[in-house]
Amino acid sequence: MSAPEEILSVSGLGKTYTEPVLAGTDLALHAGEVLALTGENGAGKSTLAKIIAGLVAPTAGRMSFLGADYRPRSRTDAERLGVRMVMQELNLVPTLSVAENLFLQHLPARAGWISRARLHGQARPVMAQVGLGEIHPDAPVGELGIGHQQMVEIARNLTGPCRVLILDEPTAMLTSREVELLFVQIARLQRQGVALVYISHRLEELARVAGRVAVLRDGGLVRVGGMDQFTPAEIVRLMVGREVGEHLDFGPRPPGATLLRVAELGRGRAVQDVSFEVRSGEIFGIAGLVGAGRTELLRLIYGADRADSGKIWLGSPLQPARITSPVDAVRAGVALITEDRKGEGLLLPHPVSANVALGNMTTITRRSPLGRWIRAGAERELATRHIAALRVRCTGPAQPVGELSGGNQQKVVIARWLERDQPVMLFDEPTRGIDVGAKFEIYQLLGELSRRGKAQVVVSSDLRELMLVCDRIGVMSAGRMVKIFERGAWSQDTLLAAAFSGFADGAAA
Repeated sequence: MSAPEEILSVSGLGKTYTEPVLAGTDLALHAGEVLALTGENGAGKSTLAKIIAGLVAPTAGRMSFLGADYRPRSRTDAERLGVRMVMQELNLVPTLSVAENLFLQHLPARAGWISRARLHGQARPVMAQVGLGEIHPDAPVGELGIGHQQMVEIARNLTGPCRVLILDEPTAMLTSREVELLFVQIARLQRQGVALVYISHRLEELARVAGRVAVLRDGGLVRVGGMDQFTPAEIVRLMVGREVGEHLDFGPRPPGATLLRVAELGRGRAVQDVSFEVRSGEIFGIAGLVGAGRTELLRLIYGADRADSGKIWLGSPLQPARITSPVDAVRAGVALITEDRKGEGLLLPHPVSANVALGNMTTITRRSPLGRWIRAGAERELATRHIAALRVRCTGPAQPVGELSGGNQQKVVIARWLERDQPVMLFDEPTRGIDVGAKFEIYQLLGELSRRGKAQVVVSSDLRELMLVCDRIGVMSAGRMVKIFERGAWSQDTLLAAAFSGFADGAAA
């Protein structure tokens, strides 16, 4: 039996910004295979993927595609040849419809007018493949949740010719049903001879879909081999260069007074009559499926959306809080670390120092007759202090935050709020797209905040994460908080059953 055709190979590939982020990488991709690419944040995975996809130019090495020299000058160049990439940063136009985003480069038109009927006819089967059959093709992408937007991005890359498909953390915001649909598409593409690169920190997914695994660490390739040659623990050791435990001990942190109380909070059908409270030193988790109302609940508490009903109490002693905007929430002592750190949490082109300083201007400015002036030294010192405390991997305060890995970007967002010292902290998917080593650093940070007496609310799609770090877990389903579990009284099965319960009831009704 002949060996599978080599589709793409890279030799000595490297990329240097102010310092090397990828060096001396040799890899080959073959028709019909799935290559798992894993490593810590900052290891060079996304850089390697972006070079292959034409988004970044290498500073060393060469690439070959179907036996010919391959030097894409842009993403469009690469896609024209059939090299496509589904990125963590969604490449969608939020003001356009789902159908328009799917066929943006090839809109069916006659005499300069888009044919809606033909566009919808082309879009519906593609949408159905990835579980978007119930969404209208004319729905604006910007009105969809992050999970559905991710599926639109995946579908967009299934509409044209494809010989190499790179999936960068494709399941980070997907439900289990959507993940299964994605795996069906991966199997279909394999049968068609497409070479796939699957970037993920979810080792159980890699074991399921990949035949080989390549592990990067500190910009270098440390091991490539058959997936069946490694245990998950061995892959983690290769990724981080050390042992990573599966258990956490946050130490003694007795809960104190209640700092946040929510009573019958609601907004339309997204959030309905939700009530809970969180004490000083407590980590309260919120579980649920995509669309259950978890993010919408945090946005109501933070004032990013206006509630239709309900009340919020904050402080010690508790006082009624009138929160009509994020400004009100911040003044009342509430911080929100958003799930969309790139779109809502950071100014990507700006340096780390400027991003940490956001919301902390009074500590780094001075008054003058002409107004307030930023003290550059104070801004730099502020960032340097938090870079050291949180072990942010960067070249220094002046490095643009957009050049950092996802885990280090998340630390920059958290650093901003640590400086402000808010008593109530809301975390929405705090470890989304973050590797195993960085996840445990975030977990340890949550433990430290707990010991400082912060009241923390953590939304996560990873049940094992919530079970690891939380004192209590509330489960949302179809907009309602259906059950609250105490530590020791939950299991993954009971949490899942509660998460599905509201949707099952709605279907039965």
